[in-house]
Amino acid sequence: MNYVFEFSAVFEAWDELLAGLIRTVWLSAAAMAIGLVVAVLGALAKTGGPKPLRWVIDAYIELIRNTPFLIQLFVIFFGLPAIGLRLEADQASLLALVVNVGAYGIEIIRAGIESIHHGQIEAGRALGMRPLQIFRLIVLKPALQAIYPSLTSQFILLMLNSSVCSAIAASELTGAANDIQARTFRSFEVYFVVTALYLALSVMFWGIFAWIERAFLRQPEPR
Repeated sequence: MNYVFEFSAVFEAWDELLAGLIRTVWLSAAAMAIGLVVAVLGALAKTGGPKPLRWVIDAYIELIRNTPFLIQLFVIFFGLPAIGLRLEADQASLLALVVNVGAYGIEIIRAGIESIHHGQIEAGRALGMRPLQIFRLIVLKPALQAIYPSLTSQFILLMLNSSVCSAIAASELTGAANDIQARTFRSFEVYFVVTALYLALSVMFWGIFAWIERAFLRQPEPR
């Protein structure tokens, strides 16, 4: 083995990697937040909306879950300009991530909503609670507690899927790595460092999700 490992070329371009890292965090966090709203609204409509709306949501879920994310990204970035809607690479990436995670999130949250016993909802009505209060306090929070591990796992996959957005030259971490590799030809070193950065991002997001669970979702300790 005559290959000589040389990481100096990678670390000389650290500012590019850092910019890509920040962009990945921004894309992922924004897609998680917007995707969660889409998932909650979609799950609410699917469990209690009119049939035509449920059919539309079912079609959306099946379409997204049974097609590759890369194709969804290409349709948004290359296909939408055909109907007059042109998006920048980062904008198309964010939209594609939201559309993708929203479909998976709807099914995850729907399962959580349907796990809530109907008697609890009736009890809320008997207490004079408004529909929004019932949904927020009786349905949504216990449902999120039940499906939180699955939902956060999907969010981590979303963050890792953001690497695919480099295919349309989005300015995220993998895109920055590709640029550095093309300039330095240090493939192993570049992608070894990027692998470590993605691992660090995953650990960071897991830590944030664990804090959110402790702060807002964990059941109080019995006395």
